[in-house]
This record gives sequence, structure tokens and C-alpha cells, in this order.
Amino acid sequence: MRRWRGLKALVHDAVDATADLVREGNDASHRQVRRVTDRIDGIAGPARVIDGVVRLGTHTTVASVQAVNRVVEALTDVALDATVAVDPAPAEPPIPLRSDIVGSAAWIADAALAAVNGAVGDHLAARGNGLDLGMALRLGDRYLDGGPVDVSGPVVVLVHGLATTEWCWALEAEAYHGDPAATFGSMLEADAGLTPIYARYNTGRAVAENGRTLAEQLEALVAGGAITRVVLVGHSMGGLVARSACDHAVRSGHRWLALVDLVVSLGTPHQGAPLARLGASATSGLLAIDVPTTQVLARVLAARSAGVRDLEHGDVPLLDGVRYAFLSATVTEDPEHPAGRWLGDLLVQVGSASGPRGVEERTFPIHTATFGGVMHHQLQCHPAVYRQLRELVVGE
Repeated sequence: MRRWRGLKALVHDAVDATADLVREGNDASHRQVRRVTDRIDGIAGPARVIDGVVRLGTHTTVASVQAVNRVVEALTDVALDATVAVDPAPAEPPIPLRSDIVGSAAWIADAALAAVNGAVGDHLAARGNGLDLGMALRLGDRYLDGGPVDVSGPVVVLVHGLATTEWCWALEAEAYHGDPAATFGSMLEADAGLTPIYARYNTGRAVAENGRTLAEQLEALVAGGAITRVVLVGHSMGGLVARSACDHAVRSGHRWLALVDLVVSLGTPHQGAPLARLGASATSGLLAIDVPTTQVLARVLAARSAGVRDLEHGDVPLLDGVRYAFLSATVTEDPEHPAGRWLGDLLVQVGSASGPRGVEERTFPIHTATFGGVMHHQLQCHPAVYRQLRELVVGE
């Protein structure tokens, strides 16, 4: 019911946003007309009066639509509250980490929820919307609630990328590994004895916010003192979130950071992602053209989530004393091919995925590798990437 209520609230928010776009498009049209009428003697004054009256009527109509929209929202909220009081919904079970559930109702719902969070997650969080994924750590088939946990020894924390959930680690598991339940986490558990813990979070929130929340949850996780080692593995945005968590842990004096000896990023845009920068440039360019179509498009682009905007630069501090591994990929089989170096994995270029600017000046251990013929989404499940990850973890 929380999800249904969140979806309903998002629909009402969309109605309000659409009304705002109508108002902005109308205002841009009026500005165009005034630029002409203001230059004609004898017409400028009356035209401005008429323009003001028409705009007032439009704004009043839009405001009325928004007011009715919110009244309907309030009334339906009351009806939903009554329904929940009579028939409370059961707790939401975690999605199975298996590649063979693709196309099932659970998989479709999870994928849709991840996409909505990636697109407007900051808005969901600010509004307290039930679709907000927040941040949760998953151990096996349950989400940890901050209470005591039966985890000891070394752990690996896997942090997914934009507009996905922890299920992404099972992508193509059967095709690549012959086991639909195989993930980098489960294989590291079998091969190196690390307990896998999967982060599930709202990727539309700012990277720094997600990093802070992850750091706080890891601090609570190690409070019992039974965990002996922490390895962080992040795919795409997840690498930035993992690095941000470490940075927050330093500033907050968290104990868990002392257990971290390896941070691995897979296709992470440490120097920004081209598509994210293109979105920023397109927004600025469209805003500079004062016509209805461009103004509306610009405001749609400007509404992209804080998480997406953070991918424009990707700058998060590195820590001394921690091993880092920056793994990148190219769509060309030859990772040294010029086209492959420029295209990267189609979403992140090799240079950006190979670490932040100035990384070559660091004195602590840094490992880089590029995999040819691998696309961005395949980095989180590809056998060659896993072999490299395993070597990094076990030190072979």
C-alpha cells in the first residue's frame, strides 16, 4: 500500500508539474508577442494591458487545476488510510537475486521502481513519497533494520549504479556463469570467504547524501565488532557512492573505515559521464532560447535528479592508505583501439573510469585495467571482470 500511495502522490505531482509547464509555455509565447508589439508605437501600451489580462486568466486557470488536484489527493489519501486501517499490507519481500526472474511481475515492479528513483529520486525523498527506496543493506534474503546481525569475518559490500537495484548484480548470471543465482557477491563468498552485503538505494538522491547514509549504516553494521575486513565494490554511480561513504567516514570518525582495505569501481565516471554533461549543456542552451518549446524542454531537462546531475563531474576525494582499483571497458575488442578509448563502454569513457584527475600522483596502491568487448552494464557480471576482482580480493 505504501508503494501504491507513493505512485498516486507522484501522479498528483506530475499533474502539478505539467500545469507549471503549460504556464511557462504560455508565458514564453506572450514574451515573444511583446517583443514585437513593444516596438510598434501606439500599440505597445494597449498590448501590454491585454497581455496582462490574458496571462492573469491563464495563471488563474492553472492555479485552479492545481488546487483541485491537491483536493483530490487529500480525499483519496483519506480513503487509502481507511483501507490500510482495515487491511494492512504485508512487508515487502526482497526481489530474488536470480537472472531467471526477468519478465516476472516482481522483476518488472523492481525495475520500474529503480527507474523512477533514478529519474526523480531526490523529489521522492524530499516529499516523503512511498516510492523512495531510501537506503537499505541486504544480507541474504532480508534487509537489515539496524539491529544485531549475525555477520563475522570479512565482508564485501556491493553498491549498484544509477536507476537499478541490487538485482543488477545477477544480470546475465546464467549466461555468463551457468548459474542464475551467481553474482560477484556469491562467488566471492564461495571463492574467498567474504560475506556479501548488497546496498539498495535511491539513485536519484545526491551522491553525497547516499554516501553519508551508506557510511552510517556500515558504522551500525560493524558496531558488534565481529567484522574483520570490508571490501567495497561499486558499479558506475555505485563507485562514487562508495568513495563518498569513505569520505564521510573520515570526517565523522567512523570505525568501519579502519576495516576497509580495498575499494573497487567498475565503469565509474570519476571525471564525469559524457551523457550527463550533455544534459547540462542542453539545458543551458535551451534556456537561452526564449521560445515556448525550448523553455518547456529546458525545464524538463532541468528537473533531472540530483544523482544524475552529480554524474556530470563525479569528483569525490580519495583516501590515503586504501587500495583502489579502477576497472573500465571498451565496446571494441581491442581496449587500446582509439575508438574504444573514446567511446569507452558507451556510457563512460576509459579515462574517466580509470580514476579521478591527478590519480597518477598518488603514492598508495592503485590498480587499473580495461576490458575489451564489454559494455557498461556487463561490467557488473562479466567473467573476466570477476577474475580480476577475485585476484584483487585474495591478493593473487
